[in-house]
Amino acid sequence: MRVVFAGTPATALPSLRTLIDSPRHDVVAVVTRPDAQSGRGRKVHPSPVAEMAEEAGIEVLRPQKAGDPAFLDRLRAIEPDCCPVVAYGALLPQEALDVPRHGWINLHFSILPAWRGAAPVQHAILHGDEITGASTFQIVKELDAGPVYGVLTEEIRASDTSGSLLERLSIAGAGLLAATLDGVEDGTLEARPQPAEGVSLAPKITVSDARIAWDRPALHVDRLIRACTPSPGAWSEFRGQRVKLGPVRVLPGERLAPGEIVAAKTAVRVGTATDAVELGEVQPQGKRLMGAVEWARGVRPEGEESFT
Repeated sequence: MRVVFAGTPATALPSLRTLIDSPRHDVVAVVTRPDAQSGRGRKVHPSPVAEMAEEAGIEVLRPQKAGDPAFLDRLRAIEPDCCPVVAYGALLPQEALDVPRHGWINLHFSILPAWRGAAPVQHAILHGDEITGASTFQIVKELDAGPVYGVLTEEIRASDTSGSLLERLSIAGAGLLAATLDGVEDGTLEARPQPAEGVSLAPKITVSDARIAWDRPALHVDRLIRACTPSPGAWSEFRGQRVKLGPVRVLPGERLAPGEIVAAKTAVRVGTATDAVELGEVQPQGKRLMGAVEWARGVRPEGEESFT
């Protein structure tokens, strides 16, 4: 099939590479978000998907909105058979959905209808799910509600961050997306409606959502930090300054007051509503990432100083 691939971040790259290498499909263009500022210098860079497409000599479309008339005209002129989507990051109007004869097929990182929305992996970790996965489905106007073509499952490990879990799912999901397109082309795969029961929503986790509440149980603190690693980054305040915190280790049976910091030569512990946790990596505002012991050696927490 002639396909136009839609995606933006690095998460989409395994799928794009798989389809570029596929002998069964021809990636004739990609759709991605416009170039954006990134990095410390805030320089304007193309998206990871745009970079891979340009290296492969594939046309790149960067509409401000997927409903822009010029973009829709170009999409119609390309005449794609299907438009696979992985983390594109923008809503698709009906005028765009109507262009390819096989529609737009999305690779979504949950087992639908669970965790519809922008942050399915983060919410699966935050809510303590033991199993997650990925689904391919036909995009319709309602959010992540279209009929499903295929599903894979993946165990959530106790040490998983959203970054590590998403990396595994993006690699496994690339094969699922390619197999879905093969089945659509062959006419051997039929999308089935999602069940009405079991719907849950996974809205984007904001910076304010990522603030650690030390008066919550250690299990919640652990899950929140892992869910927010690497983005947007879990954080707390120390002496009025924001500090980002990486994954922690729960210390069963150790008790400290919520937020209380105890710094020793080999470890830094913080209290929660239940067990204390041992800090891993710490990034003070405006500074580099460092180990918790190095951070504590620099700031020297005194007495019963706490994170707030």
